[in-house]
Amino acid sequence: MRSGVIAQKVGMTRVFTDAGEHVPVTVLKLDGCQVVAHKTPEKDGYTAIQLGLGTAKVKNVSKAVRGHFAVANVEPKRKVAEFRVDQDALLPVGAEITADHFVVGQFVDVTGTTTGKGFAGGMKRWNFGGLRATHGVSISHRSIGSTGGRQDPGKTFKNKKMPGHMGVDRVTTLNLKVVQLDVERGLVLVEGSVPGVKGGWICLRDAIKKPLPKDVPMPGKFRLAGSTDAASAVETPEAASENTEA
Repeated sequence: MRSGVIAQKVGMTRVFTDAGEHVPVTVLKLDGCQVVAHKTPEKDGYTAIQLGLGTAKVKNVSKAVRGHFAVANVEPKRKVAEFRVDQDALLPVGAEITADHFVVGQFVDVTGTTTGKGFAGGMKRWNFGGLRATHGVSISHRSIGSTGGRQDPGKTFKNKKMPGHMGVDRVTTLNLKVVQLDVERGLVLVEGSVPGVKGGWICLRDAIKKPLPKDVPMPGKFRLAGSTDAASAVETPEAASENTEA
């Protein structure tokens, strides 16, 4: 299992195929997505990679957190997330993951926080039909109506769909197709919509319900600090087998 990446949602646009058909896509930007730390079974009880994205102001970062980034020799990050990986899929601390970590045509799972809508009624929040426009209904046309029984059961059951806070939920959209990559600008274009607002933080990983393409770089595509050649820091499955045989 490979590591995912943290990206920032830029917005939506469209691209055209060779047949002239347009495909709606969401643009995700990888701006300095670096490995901050490793989680090991000996110390933490599981294997994972901690990634950071964006640059945080030093005055907004506590001394303890600054020390955590100093150990990795990485600038303080605005967003930090962990991805469970296999033991042989750990990337070096300080490595910057590039956009060609994914390949065009593969499927990915996207996790983000949905847009907040504030306090919403039952019609907007749960798509209720509302009450009738006439025949005795006055003022409360958009109310939800009855919320439970009378003496029996004598209460309103838990999880009843009612008015309340809508949005700001962690949502994962499965099986979105990678349409296009721009390695120089760090852009990943995925087909369809992605949860969240423009500028929101998005977690991107290989789809768990789709097979991984054979040409996906293993354990990933990254650039080491001070290096401009991302390919030199990657080991493909074929190269790994050749080194093992040698």
